[in-house]
Amino acid sequence: MRRLPSLICLTALFCVPLGMGAAQTAPVPDGAPNQPDLTPAFAAQTEAPAQTSDFALSQSIVAEGLEHPWAVTVLPDDEGYLVTERSGALRHVSREGVLSDPISGTPDVFARRQGGLLDVEIAPDFAQSRVIYLTYSKPMGNGRSTTAAARAVLSADASSLSGLRDIFIGNPPSSTPMHYGSRIVADGAGAVFITTGEHSSRGERVLAQDLSTTYGKVIRVEETGQTPEARIYSYGHRNIQGAALAADGRLWTIEHGPAGGDELNIIEAGANYGWPIVSYGVNYNGSAIGTGAARHAPDFTEPRYYWDPVIAPGGMVFYDGAMFPEWSGDILASGLVASALVRLDINGDSVAGEERLLEGIGRVRDVAIDHDGALLIVLDLPDAPLVRIARGLRLSNLKRRQDDPKVSHPLTFDTFWQSSCSMSPRTGSQGMPPRYRSQARHPRARSTGCHRAD
Repeated sequence: MRRLPSLICLTALFCVPLGMGAAQTAPVPDGAPNQPDLTPAFAAQTEAPAQTSDFALSQSIVAEGLEHPWAVTVLPDDEGYLVTERSGALRHVSREGVLSDPISGTPDVFARRQGGLLDVEIAPDFAQSRVIYLTYSKPMGNGRSTTAAARAVLSADASSLSGLRDIFIGNPPSSTPMHYGSRIVADGAGAVFITTGEHSSRGERVLAQDLSTTYGKVIRVEETGQTPEARIYSYGHRNIQGAALAADGRLWTIEHGPAGGDELNIIEAGANYGWPIVSYGVNYNGSAIGTGAARHAPDFTEPRYYWDPVIAPGGMVFYDGAMFPEWSGDILASGLVASALVRLDINGDSVAGEERLLEGIGRVRDVAIDHDGALLIVLDLPDAPLVRIARGLRLSNLKRRQDDPKVSHPLTFDTFWQSSCSMSPRTGSQGMPPRYRSQARHPRARSTGCHRAD
């Protein structure tokens, strides 16, 4: 599908054109690959044509003051949202933007490095049962921890949890507080999928191939009986932090690669995805992974798409809302290193195009779809906002607005950045508003003299 130039509104008031011209065939300009000489296993497995949407985006702050939020989920009706903080707090955010005190009854977490309170999801029957799911790094003693998942009942006033119990505890415990996964996805038929990581260290990563451990796996937990039954569903994964069901019920995931090699996979029962034997990336020191081979087939399952350099994925969704019908069925994936929301135009099992939305906004950790089809994202910051992304102006409307002498319109990132440094209220270091601190990492921010993020 041909996509026209896109705009982005960097505040609810200001829109900036992202580009002009016809549909593109070149990939997203995201830097030099770590393995420039690789040949993909099939066409469009990487570097899909860059696309731009033909409408603007507006962003507004729903709530502020979140500490390294990891996940956001939308509650039914007008109940608002739940957000996890990696430090261990679960918070409720009202639709009016009121941020609650920490909800009581959450599990104790091992909040070191990448560990803490991680994903949150509501059960398919939440409206009747008020059951929610949490994933977290569970302390196991002697400085060790593991990926775990629990279920609990959220009180009617969203102030407390009751009946907390684990439905999955990974094994064995690890002394490396890295690569926990971990997303949880309900399949609507009495089971949940839980993703794990392999804890990163050279000695532990090989356990992604060991079926006696839960490292680097997709786990399926049946909840139909009195005792949850967990089994390994797929293996050979590095660190899956994005997972969602497509409209046909299949589970797709996005996992972190090393230097290069982030993967988008369709998960098949019993399949081996190759880590750490093969990879489209390399170690951070530039050395080869495993056998040194990139191609997965025929011994392992090929990713449907990979990135080099990486986007460093967070959460993902298949878009099914009303606000952006042009994106129906597309994947929206959080990008930590990409500092963007990444849209993948999905055609069957293939990626037909890629678009970077909200570039420079900072480390996008998770994305959710609100009832009206607007998007919600959280940023990985010590003082982070919950941001609502809605549809903005079209090109023709923006042109009329720019021509209005009564409207002041910043048309570049730099003019926006300079104005944002002196905005009020609530300004941080060098006058930068805390809500925009993450943008200090954007390379174009450095020339403005407003670049510190402390």
